[in-house]
Amino acid sequence: MLDTTKKATCPVHAPEDHPPVPGQKVGILLANLGTPDNYDYWSMRRYLNEFLSDKRVIDYSAWVWQPLLQLIILSKRPFSSGAAYKSIWNEEADESPLMTITKQQAAKLTQTMANRYGDQVMVDFCMRYGNPSTQSKVRAMVEAGCQKILFFPLYPHYAGATSATANDQFFRALMQEKWQPTTRTVEPYFEHPLYIEALAQSIERAYAGLDKRPDILVCSYHGVPIRYLMEGDPYHCQCQKTTRLLKERLGWADTEIVTTFQSKFGPEEWLKPYTVEEVARLAGAGKKNIAVCAPAFSADCIETLEEINEEIKESFEEAGGETFTYIPCLNDDDAHIKALGAVIETNLRGWID
Repeated sequence: MLDTTKKATCPVHAPEDHPPVPGQKVGILLANLGTPDNYDYWSMRRYLNEFLSDKRVIDYSAWVWQPLLQLIILSKRPFSSGAAYKSIWNEEADESPLMTITKQQAAKLTQTMANRYGDQVMVDFCMRYGNPSTQSKVRAMVEAGCQKILFFPLYPHYAGATSATANDQFFRALMQEKWQPTTRTVEPYFEHPLYIEALAQSIERAYAGLDKRPDILVCSYHGVPIRYLMEGDPYHCQCQKTTRLLKERLGWADTEIVTTFQSKFGPEEWLKPYTVEEVARLAGAGKKNIAVCAPAFSADCIETLEEINEEIKESFEEAGGETFTYIPCLNDDDAHIKALGAVIETNLRGWID
């Protein structure tokens, strides 16, 4: 067991001018995608530039992509994206919903870990893009005496554009440290029984509160180019398995649930069916009452609160759909926190027993 009760002191037998060394801790660093600092043009431009310049997200040649990004996309997109963020912004806290929810998740997991491990661990969070940056949080953990850090990208499913780029940034941050902590990264948890249970409970609660049972549940996952699947990215297969396990836990027939993919960007073909097209097809096929959930997102964000609950909903209604129910992400739901806590405990084995 680690002793974290002592303040920073000089090592035994060290010279008097040796810098103090903090008592040892284990850091648990949660990571999510990111958020702009505000929805004004320049805040959005800085955020989008960092996001869309990531080779894990857009892997085209920089000679082709960067002129297009800097001269065309970033001259227009900050306005439209800023308007979308403004429509969902948490004005009271002056931050995006993703920031608010991630703070809530971190606070609950801090308490969960304190109940389990006492003061041997510290929990914090960072963002891959924007603030708080991964590097700043790694630095803070090292300064606090974390000689071991468990890095936890909050994505149930692995994808190069999410989990991998978060890990990349974490490793880049470690490159700045004179004394690198021992580290572990958390594997995807798309099939973890407690994650599936948390999803199922959220859907059961939502259905119980409706006057009429939806004709079908659309599980909408964030999309990626289909080329990524052909190049070995496991994301598509993991999403399909989550839907299957969820269906089995709910005891539903195949006709009561469907997997779709949203957020297509650029000219390439992406994973199909596209959510925005599928909901319109369902409406035309007589499925006038649908529910939509987003299992790939650990927290509600622009892709769920604005894209699903506004753009995709509009597509459904314009095609003749009548009742559209969006089921929120798991966010800081207790069952979700329990699942995340179980994943963390498994990954801490051998460090803290």
